[in-house]
Parts: sequence; structure tokens; C-alpha cells
Amino acid sequence: MDKNIKYTEILKGQISTLRKETRYVEFKSNYQEVDRLGQYISALSNGACLDRQDFGYLYFGIEDETLNVVGTTFAPSSAKAKGNEALELYLRRLITPKINFVIDEFHYNEDKRVVVIKIPAAANEPTCFKGKAWIRVDSHTTELAPYTDWIRTIYNSRVDWTAQIIENATIENDLDPGAILMARKGYVQRHPDFEDISKEWDDATFLDKACLTQDGQVTRAAMLLIGKPEKAYKLTHIAQMDWKCVQEGEVIGQLFTIPFIKTTTELMLKIRNYQFKIYPRNSLIPAEVWKYDTRSILEGLHNCVAHQDYMRGERIIVTETKEKITFENAGDFYEGDYEQYILGTKTPKSYRNPFLMKAMVNVKMIDSQGYGIHSLFERQKERFLPMPDYDCTADSHVILHLPGIVIDNNYSQMLMENANLNLTDAILLDHIQKGTPISDDAVASLRKRKLIEGRKPNFFVAKSIAQTTGQKVEYSRHKGLDGETCESLLLSSLKDHRKLSRQDIDKLLWNTLSDMLDDKQKKAKITNLLSKLRREGKIQNQTAGNKSVWSLLNPTT
Repeated sequence: MDKNIKYTEILKGQISTLRKETRYVEFKSNYQEVDRLGQYISALSNGACLDRQDFGYLYFGIEDETLNVVGTTFAPSSAKAKGNEALELYLRRLITPKINFVIDEFHYNEDKRVVVIKIPAAANEPTCFKGKAWIRVDSHTTELAPYTDWIRTIYNSRVDWTAQIIENATIENDLDPGAILMARKGYVQRHPDFEDISKEWDDATFLDKACLTQDGQVTRAAMLLIGKPEKAYKLTHIAQMDWKCVQEGEVIGQLFTIPFIKTTTELMLKIRNYQFKIYPRNSLIPAEVWKYDTRSILEGLHNCVAHQDYMRGERIIVTETKEKITFENAGDFYEGDYEQYILGTKTPKSYRNPFLMKAMVNVKMIDSQGYGIHSLFERQKERFLPMPDYDCTADSHVILHLPGIVIDNNYSQMLMENANLNLTDAILLDHIQKGTPISDDAVASLRKRKLIEGRKPNFFVAKSIAQTTGQKVEYSRHKGLDGETCESLLLSSLKDHRKLSRQDIDKLLWNTLSDMLDDKQKKAKITNLLSKLRREGKIQNQTAGNKSVWSLLNPTT
């Protein structure tokens, strides 16, 4: 639907139904001041929670007393906050916990420009701005702190979308028998002690035991995992995974819907997977690895299903290219960030969709101990391939990149020939091969153990590792010749040829310098060498015709 039509319909409905501002809807004729705006967002988020609304709305371009739509000149994309920071970045930085509010604009009845901020309701805890929670009381925005009953209500407000009962849905009419059978098999694998007794359970009993249904009633979690595809409309959610393959200028794709317990596997089988060889430097026997590990593909898909923010109404997006698979789902990391889960030491305390999570654990689609991400990294290390990457640039989505190619032969060969490298070292050295920064503490640790050399930001594999993995040539190329050797080479060449232009000198020394230097850095290094030798009285610069040339100051020495 066109956003002008969508927002106009929402606004008209609110004006005609509410007839005034509420705890979750507020009207302003024009933009005022950034900190007031932050307080409004906090107040409307908390008010929406108290009034059992999914979202709060803040409109600019409407008179709050008459509710006449007058239009606004407020331009959020160009507005600045304090310190010339972009308005939206300022608000997102200071509103806690993070909520995915949306700033948009539309034309009401085609001629009045209105700006709207759509604000998710607070859940589990009050939404704060600059550490304080706000609420609308009558027509005023005030601090929430004195209203302890409201605070208690917000803390107890969590509503699990996936646990909700679907009205008029039944096990017989709306759930897929084949998907139920798959769920039974997964349940027995997860709970082998129940293998015999579970055979006596009818479907209704099993589905309650597996936490897919509640007292025989079909939940949204059950519909997502084992629902009939033609009954997806009952979810009031798009309930789709969009797979597209982009390779060699060709784009193909397919949409997959429920039941996800089956269709995640169907999508996985679409992905182009094959074996290729990685040769160690000290052996003629290669390692044969699959481009992708099937468990990792399913892990990525099942994590998207389990952790998706279904309130956003979005598809799961899976994009396959020649180099990688990218998994994308709505909603940020619900507790902590991915780095805390890599080593498998953190167990999450809560989930966005706890009912769905419990069901997926019971039918063996996912693990609940926080080991999923750890397993992804371990399996890539075991297959000598680059580590997975999480794209942290999007606050409102989780984006996982799963590499399926060798980026740097040296890195893959190092994993093959140095089995004692732990996962932490492999991850840090993966950053080195990808040219992404690591902390100063990590640099110091790798240097201390002589795993890397080079100067920030141009680190490379250290000589000690290079010798054990056969990377001696690459190491020398990365390091380049030292200053004294370059100086000796230049002076010897000047003695042989008497005069050299700067172009000649660049050509002489260019490939002797580290290949970790870019052209500008190489140019500067040669300039510094010439300046040093001239200051020491060893060479001089003269003009011969229209050409600047260098020569020995005392050719006889």
C-alpha cells in the first residue's frame, strides 16, 4: 500500500475515534526542540504499553486543539541536534532500551505534508530518554517515576506474539500432518527417554507436550512451524522466507512459506553447494571441504525464524552469491551482542519469542544454551574457511554473512597446518586477513606470541608462522627490504649509471618495498630516503635541461 494512503487512513481513524490526544497519540503543529522530542518518544512508547497498543504516534503538522491538519515544514533528515549531530542518530543514541521507532513523512489528502514518528510500545521495561522515563498525563509530558503502579504494569507487560492463540484454528484443519511427523521425530531426538511413550500420544497430546499448542489450541508458534501453507493468512503476518541467488549476472529466487520446520530444509537444498580442494604447502594431499556446511545453513535459517521480530511484519531474507550466504531477519540482538556468544560461554537469560523458542528447542530445530553462534564459528574453523560476519550497521536487523570461499590462502593453510590455534586466535587472524581492525590489546597479544607483524593498520602474518606454513615468500613480500638495503641498492645504481631521474628511482625501488604499502605510502617512503641521503651529503639533486636528476655527491667514493 502507498504510504500516503496508509498513514492517511491511520491518521483519519485516530482523529475520528480518539477526538483528542491520548497517552499514545500526540499532535504538534511544528517541530520544537530535540530534547523535548526525545521525551515525547519516551512518553508515547510507555503510554502505548499502558493502553495495550502496539505503537505510539507523534505527528507534526496537526493542531493539537482543533486536530486540523495544517502541514509542517519540519525536515527530520536534515535537522541537527546538539553538537551538529544528526537528529535521528542523537535520539537513537539516548533512548534506552533501543526501540525501532520510524520517522516518516506523507501527504495528507495529497496536499498537506505531515511528519510522523511511529514508536513501538515499551516492553519489559520503561522506555527512557537520557536515563529518565516519561509519560503523558492529561495534556502534559512528565516523568514516569512517581507513578509506581504504571511502572509495575510496564515491567509486567511482556506479550509474546508467538504464544498468542489463533482464533478459529484447529489441529485437524490448520496444521500439516507431515510437519507434525517431523516435529515428533525431532522431539524424540531431543528427548530420547520419551521415545516409547510418545508413540502412544495422539497429535493433540504431543503438540501440548512439545509446547506448540496450549490446551489443544493452535498458537502462532505452531502455525509458523507446522501450519498448512494455505492457512498462513491466519497469522496476520507475511510468514515468508525470500531466497535469491545472485551469480554471474543472473538473479533467480523463490519464496518459501510455512511450515518452517519443512521449508527451511527445502530452501537449504536450493543453495549451490559443492566440494573444493585446499592444498597445504607441505603436502600433495589436499583437504576437500564443502562450500557450505549444511548444519550451518540450517542454523542460520532457524535462528532467523526463532529470533525474528514478528511485530515488524517482515520476511526473512536469504541472499546467495558466489562468495557467501547472507541471512537477514527483523529485530536486533535481544540480549547482549553476538561477540558474547562466539566462545560459547554466555547463556541468554531471555528471548524475544520465548514460546516459539521453547517449541523449536523441543523439536530439535535450535539450541537454547547460546551455543548456536559458537558452533557456526567452530565449524568454519574446522573447514579452514573465513569466520562468519555479523553486520552491526543495522540497529533494527540481524544480518549474518556466511563465507563459502577462501579469502587468503595463507589463512586457510595456517588453520590446516596449525591445529593448536584456538578459536580466539583464529578469529583475530581472520580480522587480519579481512583487513578489519582489532583492539590494541588483541594486537599486543598476537605480537607477544609472534603471530603477526607490521604496523597499524597494515598487519600481516608473522615470520614464525610463515616458516611453519611455508609462507616465506609471501612474508618477505609483505615485509619488503629494510631501509639499509634500499639505500645500498640506490647508491650502487647511482654509481653504475651516474644519474637517475625520480621516475628511474621509483622504478628501481618500487617492488622492493612492502606490498602492504599503498602507492602514496611507497612514494613518501622513497622521498624520505632521498631526503635522508641528501642531508647526509651522499647524493645531490640537479637540473639537467628540463629534467631533475639525482647523482652521487662524490662519485669517486
